[in-house]
Amino acid sequence: MSIDLIIHSANQVLTLTGDAPKRGANQGELSIIRSGAIAIAGEEIIAVGDTLDLLALADTRTRKIDARGKIVLPGFVDAHTHAVFAGNRANEFEMRLQGASYLDIQKAGGGIMSTVRATRTALIDDLVEQARARLDAMLAHGTTTAEVKTGYGLDTANELKMLNAIATLNANHAMDIVPTFLGAHVVPEEFKGREDAYVDLVVNEMLPTMTNYKHLHRTQVQVLQITNSSLVTRHSPLFCDTFCDDGAFTLLQTRRILTRAKELGFGLRVHADEFANLGAATLAAELGAASADHLMVTRRDEMRAMAQANVVAVLLPGTTFGLGKKDFADGRAFVEENVPVALGSDINPGTCWCESMPFIIALACRYEKLTPAEAIVAATINAAASLGIANQVGSLAPGKLADALIADVPDYRHLAYRFGANPIETVIKRGKIATRMNADERG
Repeated sequence: MSIDLIIHSANQVLTLTGDAPKRGANQGELSIIRSGAIAIAGEEIIAVGDTLDLLALADTRTRKIDARGKIVLPGFVDAHTHAVFAGNRANEFEMRLQGASYLDIQKAGGGIMSTVRATRTALIDDLVEQARARLDAMLAHGTTTAEVKTGYGLDTANELKMLNAIATLNANHAMDIVPTFLGAHVVPEEFKGREDAYVDLVVNEMLPTMTNYKHLHRTQVQVLQITNSSLVTRHSPLFCDTFCDDGAFTLLQTRRILTRAKELGFGLRVHADEFANLGAATLAAELGAASADHLMVTRRDEMRAMAQANVVAVLLPGTTFGLGKKDFADGRAFVEENVPVALGSDINPGTCWCESMPFIIALACRYEKLTPAEAIVAATINAAASLGIANQVGSLAPGKLADALIADVPDYRHLAYRFGANPIETVIKRGKIATRMNADERG
């Protein structure tokens, strides 16, 4: 097979080999090749190994990129985002600086409902264009695959509008997008005092409608599956998420929603333990959820339950930082309890407008007690595993999708050591150069 591209002479190639999430003592396993190279044909990685060996495979049409003095690693996988929304909440940021809490703002009619009102009135084209700019910035910082949630529609028509926006972006943007239905984000204001009636709507109308979505709509959300070394498309499993916390949904309501979603064939995710411990992490383990996310106040016994059930802990340090709080999730405890740890940006308009996974990695090391290697694993193969696509992305191995980054740093530890500028020089997505910037452009 003719090779289209060889990235060679890298100080370190972080292969992160394997399709399963890494945990415990293996959470920081990077599988480094020094003076390494990767060879790409079409959208696939063909070979990973020593530079001299791979350069010998080149022919006259092979493009070569010299990564001397730099590192090569898999494209980042962002396991938790709210990247599709309308408007902004800069006024609420200012209110928090003056002493208002997240829940104070929500009770006053702000918070998530502020974004719901803006998103409901936005046309789908407006949602797509606003989100496209965020995805462009995420891609430039090395994110090549991202989960994107609905949750700012909170009625059937507007949740479908959000899914259509996500599908349109997936079809037309370089990044691959995995969709999540988050109709149970908060109880919308028109159901105030009738919270269980809203849960009825989610369970009896929204979930069945979203189940049929991929059969009813022309722009179907798809991801790539690799079969016999050839790339074919398949429908992405649609996840269902629920925000179980003070000011959102109770544990009983969350159980009802996620149990019905599981019956309908959804993959499960849950916002758990961001502000209060209601038992959602244990529920995630009981129901076999793919992930539990946030987890700032999760107990050790709940971590052990997650480990036994293979639930990935998706930590979101950018949110705690964005809120100006100090109670970061204890990533070290999750590693010690053998829970696979992943990272997400949680990009959203209220608490964490951050497109940079390198900055999330830097935060996770400083405040959630992960090592640089553990945080890189969390932002690649483990994040992919939480989305059910670790056999396709998240590591550099023959037969996998050619999603790779060249970072202009001499050693992987610099991805966490430095912050405030973009270390990613080149982004390869599906074998094509998606972005390439010089040092001045990266800041």
